[in-house]
Amino acid sequence: MIAAVKSGSGKTTITCALLKQLQKRGKNLLSFKCGPDFIDPMFHEQILQIPSRNLDSYFSSEEQVRALFLLDQSGSQISVVEGVMGLYDGLGGIREEGSTYHLAGILQIPIVLVVDAHGMGRSVIALLAGFLQYDRRHLIHGVILNRTSKMFCASIAPEIERELGIKVYGCVPGQKELNLKSRHLGLVMPEEIETVENTLARAGMLMEENVDIDGILALAESAEEMEMSESQINKSLYGEPCGDQNLECETKKIRIAIARDEAFCFYYRDNLKILEHFGAELVPFSPLHDRKLPEHIRGLILGGGYPELYGEELSENKEMREAVAAAIRGGLPSFAECGGFMYLHENLTDEHAQTYPMVGVIPADVSYVGRLVRFGYMELAEKIPMFLPEHTGIRGHEFHYYDSTANGTDCLAKKPVTGRAWECVQEERNHFWGFPHLYYASNTAFAKHFIDECLRRPALWANTGSALHLK
Repeated sequence: MIAAVKSGSGKTTITCALLKQLQKRGKNLLSFKCGPDFIDPMFHEQILQIPSRNLDSYFSSEEQVRALFLLDQSGSQISVVEGVMGLYDGLGGIREEGSTYHLAGILQIPIVLVVDAHGMGRSVIALLAGFLQYDRRHLIHGVILNRTSKMFCASIAPEIERELGIKVYGCVPGQKELNLKSRHLGLVMPEEIETVENTLARAGMLMEENVDIDGILALAESAEEMEMSESQINKSLYGEPCGDQNLECETKKIRIAIARDEAFCFYYRDNLKILEHFGAELVPFSPLHDRKLPEHIRGLILGGGYPELYGEELSENKEMREAVAAAIRGGLPSFAECGGFMYLHENLTDEHAQTYPMVGVIPADVSYVGRLVRFGYMELAEKIPMFLPEHTGIRGHEFHYYDSTANGTDCLAKKPVTGRAWECVQEERNHFWGFPHLYYASNTAFAKHFIDECLRRPALWANTGSALHLK
């Protein structure tokens, strides 16, 4: 586990540089991100070509966390988990649940703590002593000093090791050009990928020169073994067999169109695996670049991403906007969250006050408000049970700087610590549209219901231009 004292300590850069150097050594890797972050796992997959997924102890039970960690482990030699925020920062910033430390405890994996030591001297020992005092599970085994000189590291390391009994694995000298801007990690423009690859190559070289990577590998070898049978993993993640018994969704694949491009790229990998487990054949399409929906689809998924950065291009693709509108108005089951929800509005106004027509099935406008809106974890409950069994909820989070004039009133979202609640989501039996990003493993009935609605379509959809016809 690569954790940190606080956000902005450089753990993402150090994690990615470490992965890069482990790749060079020929290691078969898996990577994970603690918390609800879409960008870092996508970044690992796009830039580093390493399978990655989220692990979150608020979204998932402890058994599910272990199952997700062990899923697809066959053939891997080392797993690297990147923490979130500060090591002990959990729900509401005050609880252990949802924190990097809580996750490390569930998995019983050793922690290497990243400390931004810029401008610090011996005070770094006092800082580490405090973190070690809170470490009742004795999981912190070492530290990497970030943004400090090799000379200072050589001087302070013996003092840290003598007084605190943890290993200093080295340092990463501060270089401004090695800072990764979080928003750009999510973009897939080729020129940006090339820039980030060059940045990581330089960061990797600094890691190789200044950090004991062999020592970190030896630490990983000391981690406790975990075992779960395949049936235990499947039961933990997917629950009972899929969907309505009469629909036989495990034996018949249902083609569901899913938006995948620069504008729509925020998907939890495990959400997609759950949909596939229950019978979905996910067919990617691009609202930016394609002119029509895929043929023979029985459902539509519009995930989150950056539609606000591509407002003009999305608006100019009138054929796709009309195709999506025709499909939804014709009864095609649909799910849209955050960026996808924004795309379904009448108009989108970006941070530069430019307004662009969107799909228009939601007769409302969405616009930039200049601050995070309803930010953080939440649990969602329906007012009238449709996608979820009665008296149950599904967990998720919100992260957006835009708001709608029609957020919906069909569900109630509630913060896990403060209890603050608000109405949200527009839903009927065959559609669910809203800002919340949902995590299906917290209630797989949601995914089952969507698949069942797709299966109940009386016929396949055939696509010809902007018109959709029952086949």
